[in-house]
Amino acid sequence: MVNKNPKRCCLIWLLLCLLALADGVAAEVFEWTDDHDKRHYSDKAHDNAKVLKVEAGTAYYRVEKVYDGDTILLSDGRKIRFLGVNTPEVAGRNKAEEAGGEQAKAWLKQQLEHKKVALQGDVEKQDKYQRTLAYVFTEDKRHINLELVKRGLAAVNIYPPNLKYADALLAAQQTAEQAGLGLWGDEEYAPQPFQNLNDDNYHGWKRITGQIRSVKQTARNSYLQFSDNVVVQVDNQFAGLFPPLQSYVGKTVEARGWVHKSRDRFALLVRHPGEIKQLKP
Repeated sequence: MVNKNPKRCCLIWLLLCLLALADGVAAEVFEWTDDHDKRHYSDKAHDNAKVLKVEAGTAYYRVEKVYDGDTILLSDGRKIRFLGVNTPEVAGRNKAEEAGGEQAKAWLKQQLEHKKVALQGDVEKQDKYQRTLAYVFTEDKRHINLELVKRGLAAVNIYPPNLKYADALLAAQQTAEQAGLGLWGDEEYAPQPFQNLNDDNYHGWKRITGQIRSVKQTARNSYLQFSDNVVVQVDNQFAGLFPPLQSYVGKTVEARGWVHKSRDRFALLVRHPGEIKQLKP
């Protein structure tokens, strides 16, 4: 017998929805039929009741604004920073436009602005700027972080322990790179020998090439040394993700990331082995 009481049906669906959303996990709803063939539902067990499995629903949020290729604002006021990717900067206060930044922003606006998205988190929930960290999905299930990489609009930028989609993102990047898409075909981001680094050109995201001469370690960091004054820096807390660092010695590699300078030494920081690509001699 089907319960046709509209009020009761509404209460049933409200119960199901609340249980599905509670704590973001699957919930149990109990259903049973009384002596008058009327159905009942509860979140508490009952004699002769059967369990209805209710999976947590997906919440969608409206995108209010696109700041750049990897940061958006939701209508609930949250600023979302895309996990696993980095797009070039757009012009702003105290920062210059980088090649490809406006293209990434324009594409993202077309895809998301004033539309709804779902979010998936990882281990870390916020960055140091209090932005929510997330993988972003459209209503038709497209993974936007991944789409940015596939089109060469973003480079993979992995911050351990946030590794949920690391393999998929790196595979997409390899395909885009081989095809010369987006930033991979832009001269601005072409690889350069480590010897070319100087005070005028080390700023921004770089691709540095050369042969690793040796490895040095301190209590906090390890250094793959191109030379005495140009190194690839690996934080020791992430070293377990890498092959033995000594295995890089004698290899010709391309390291990708941001270079900083301390005294007379340039150091390119990497956090994941996907940021070091072995090259043929």
